Amino acid sequence: MNQTVISQDSINATVWAACDTFRGVVDPSTYKDYVLPMLFLKYVSDAWQDHYDAYRAQYGDTAQDLIVELLKTERFVLPPSASFYALHAARFEPGNGERIDRALHAIEDANIGKLRDVFQNVGFNSNKLGDEQQKNDILRHLLEDFAKPELNLRPSRIGELDLIGNAYEYLISHFASSSGKTAGEFYTPPEVSSLVARLMDPKEGDEICDPACGSGSLLLKCGRLIRDRTGSKRYALYGQEAIGNTWTLAKMNMFMHGEDNHRIEWGDTLRNPKLLADDGSLRHFDVVVANPPFSLEKWGHEAAGRDKFGRFRRGIPPRTKGDYAFILHMVETMKPAGGRMAVVVPHGILFRGAAEGRIRQKLVEENLLDAVIGLPEKLFYGTGIPAAVLVFRKDKANDKVLFIDASRDFEPGKNQNVLREADLQRVLDTHAARAPVERYAYLATPEEIAEHDFNLNIPRYVNTFAEDELLDMAMLQDERHELRKELDGIEEEIAAHLMEMSI
Repeated sequence: MNQTVISQDSINATVWAACDTFRGVVDPSTYKDYVLPMLFLKYVSDAWQDHYDAYRAQYGDTAQDLIVELLKTERFVLPPSASFYALHAARFEPGNGERIDRALHAIEDANIGKLRDVFQNVGFNSNKLGDEQQKNDILRHLLEDFAKPELNLRPSRIGELDLIGNAYEYLISHFASSSGKTAGEFYTPPEVSSLVARLMDPKEGDEICDPACGSGSLLLKCGRLIRDRTGSKRYALYGQEAIGNTWTLAKMNMFMHGEDNHRIEWGDTLRNPKLLADDGSLRHFDVVVANPPFSLEKWGHEAAGRDKFGRFRRGIPPRTKGDYAFILHMVETMKPAGGRMAVVVPHGILFRGAAEGRIRQKLVEENLLDAVIGLPEKLFYGTGIPAAVLVFRKDKANDKVLFIDASRDFEPGKNQNVLREADLQRVLDTHAARAPVERYAYLATPEEIAEHDFNLNIPRYVNTFAEDELLDMAMLQDERHELRKELDGIEEEIAAHLMEMSI
């Protein structure tokens, strides 16, 4: 029974407050390595206990064998010794770190099909938390933080709302904002994820892939769109992530959001793609989305010429900039009929020459590029540079490319700018209409792009120079002329004074 009113904000605030336990002890960028697994453990323990209590109320205390069998049909299995309650009860005893690690590994072993290797990168018993006594005390406080009534996460209390999954995303976003440059390794701002997902318009039955999936937020946005529109969970999510701790976040994130039909691999997509077909070739997907690391150095250039999948037949990207390596991988994984993709990129790839220019030319000539959408600056954690979204399709209706300059539509923030719903909708409406909009969008022919030497820099196609800006320039010229006259007069006066002094 839902006995108390619970809100997303209250859960978010309480979980975030648990981070106080680690402040001054470990670097803020590593808070997530402890707080997120503990949130996961608390959620599965509360859900398991909730279901146990419901079965006991229905069948009585004497039906323990029946209750045990019924619990085996749940989404997951929770060994009794691995529950949060058992850990909380023993919190004053030595060995909190070792007990928590054992509990997580026991949960993994009991749910090996869904959680294989997920907790191999998690270490509560690590010496990062100090000596044994300090570590034990810190983890006791963490267990007490999550035992607060505000963090009663039983399904009977929170109802059908995805409060836990949302809290997970909330924490990841806060960790990203405090992690500087490392944030891009695991998190894409939610409004950017929403834009990319809505541009792709995923459908029931689609197979959706993110080859640089981070914590999985972009994949989750695509899945949520399908569920919200159709009520169906008939789709599949695929991802690959190179960083072990981030892959762990993605797996837990999928579990917390109830996304069981997923396959998230751990490994380097460019050097060792793992999402393969039965014959060993690259698997193809209806939708491919990604926010890869910008201009990645040491991406695998030395082996690209021998790539057995033929991903770099249009050209090998520069040794120190892996942007087109990800793009070419994604292009090769679109389904031949109906495949579509959207990728977040830095603006440099729109106009840089040499190998990147030749790759751009081939992508345009093959009529794969569908749209170039410029985003505002300061949207992403760890960097202030503006980004763009490139949209590619295998089934374009014509050979034109839509350019959209959305760089001026945003809500300014102290540290980060934010795309508002109206900003997103304007991009989506313009993309759907595929028609020119003065000072905002332009539909370019292949011939026009060729005239620009396949430079895709948006200002070459979208003229954003407004009349009032021209008037401002005229005013500046007038001011400059007047200031020059004034300066000339001052110099004449100084010269006259010098002459007087020399007489």
